[in-house]
Amino acid sequence: MSLFGASTGFGTGGTGVFGSTATDSHNPMKDVEVTSPPDDSISCLAFSPPSLPGNFLIGGSWANDVRCWEVQDNGQTVPKAQQMHTGPVLDACWSDDGSKVFTASCDKTAKMWDLNSNQAMQIAQHDGPIKAIHWIKAPSYSCVMTGSWDKTLKFWDTRSPNPMMSLQMPERCYCADVVYPMAVVATAERGLIVYQLENQPSEFRRIDSPLKHQHRCVAIFKDKQNKPTGFALGSIEGRVAIHYINPPNPAKDNFTFKCHRSNGTNTTTPQDIYAVNAISFHPVHGTLATVGSDGRFSFWDKDARTKLKTSEQLDQPITACCFNHNGNIFAYASSYDWSKGHEYYNPQKKNYIFLRNAAEELKPRNKK
Repeated sequence: MSLFGASTGFGTGGTGVFGSTATDSHNPMKDVEVTSPPDDSISCLAFSPPSLPGNFLIGGSWANDVRCWEVQDNGQTVPKAQQMHTGPVLDACWSDDGSKVFTASCDKTAKMWDLNSNQAMQIAQHDGPIKAIHWIKAPSYSCVMTGSWDKTLKFWDTRSPNPMMSLQMPERCYCADVVYPMAVVATAERGLIVYQLENQPSEFRRIDSPLKHQHRCVAIFKDKQNKPTGFALGSIEGRVAIHYINPPNPAKDNFTFKCHRSNGTNTTTPQDIYAVNAISFHPVHGTLATVGSDGRFSFWDKDARTKLKTSEQLDQPITACCFNHNGNIFAYASSYDWSKGHEYYNPQKKNYIFLRNAAEELKPRNKK
């Protein structure tokens, strides 16, 4: 559009001095931008645990780095520190006391970053890139779980160069989640394995995938007693499965729903179908957020089986998301996920992390 074209926005309440000169497609929801975002695609986001006062956000990227920001109550973000790997960072998580961050990389290592001393040391080694990393805090042990493309799931006590345990998987680890005493890993070739973590980790059950396409993301949900009871699994085919481990009525309680598609639920016309890149459950309401390659986030109520909200479309995919510990902040990352191949990669495009007030929009609607 020209500067004086139809979209100058004079008198339409734009954000600039004279209104915005063009529609702002990189941040259509007008959310808070995190300062100094990574210089390449953002692979993961994680907020600090409730044991830490305040809110700290970590983000890992394909620029081989993991960064930490303080998120102040007024929405301002302050970059605090960063650490490097020698390959892209694919996943990151916090220890339960908030003193350490664990990072997993394509360089086949995982590191432990002590935030107090700002030192990072290697704590894990695989024969392939490490795709998923989670901290396990059990009554009788604590450890880091790493899932790799070398088809192993390993458990590390962070002090020894050798794992406490290594479990063979049928295929490469694509995504995983942990809510003690349960872990779930989704692999290549649509593999799905649930592990129990009491006393020591062991395979609990292999599950036939409820989805027909490649697994992309998984998140465990809890019941009213705050115990893990099932998981949501997202695929590259714009679909999420809600799966309970031991439901009273499997045929009725387990279901799938379509999302991140170009024309909603209209099935009469061909539709563009996008990957579900991440799923995150609200820590208070138990509702969930999905983000996709279509550049939208959506909020859902799995119990009422309803959609609560869908965002406007960003000008690039949303690659990661998470809630802070009390569910007031929803963070999401906007960057290219290579879902359309190299010809759609534009190195000039910046990457963004946005913060949104999530207190109201994720409340379940009142039952009629």
